[in-house]
Amino acid sequence: MDIGNKIRELRTRKGLTLEELASRSELTKGFLSQLERDLTSPSIDSLSDILEALGTNLAEFFQEDKNDQFIFHADDFFVDEREDCTVNWIVPNTQKNQMEPILLELPEGGESFTVEPHDGEEFGYVVEGSVVLICDGEEHPLRRGETFYLHGRSFHLLKNVRKTTARVLWVSTPPLF
Repeated sequence: MDIGNKIRELRTRKGLTLEELASRSELTKGFLSQLERDLTSPSIDSLSDILEALGTNLAEFFQEDKNDQFIFHADDFFVDEREDCTVNWIVPNTQKNQMEPILLELPEGGESFTVEPHDGEEFGYVVEGSVVLICDGEEHPLRRGETFYLHGRSFHLLKNVRKTTARVLWVSTPPLF
């Protein structure tokens, strides 16, 4: 396995510079540059720090690419039933990916968690029911079949003000849910 090249691929896929990865992994830019060019080898601890900064771990890093799953079924989902909503993580382990899709279920009067400002973007599609997108205190009603696309520069959340359950496919990049 070409460790250096694989680390470079992960880093560039995440959109990180060598300096950013160095800062996150607490290693020097020079060491990482040498590592990516296979001029040096990392210790297990250093490799673990690098991979953690890249959103993965040793087991996933050394797993053969042919086992990468790209089709997911209901039994792959992780369901988190909260007081005001149910979050269905419909793609497992998305923290290593560029985007994170969830299926959010809001019962009557339910609301999502408040998303704090971030550098990413979000997309939502109302699969069922109606919701209100509250963005910096301003309300934007959305019905079944309608979408939203926003930059994460403001506080926002979804609320169901109807008597039926609402379902929203919500995608964030980078992963934040």
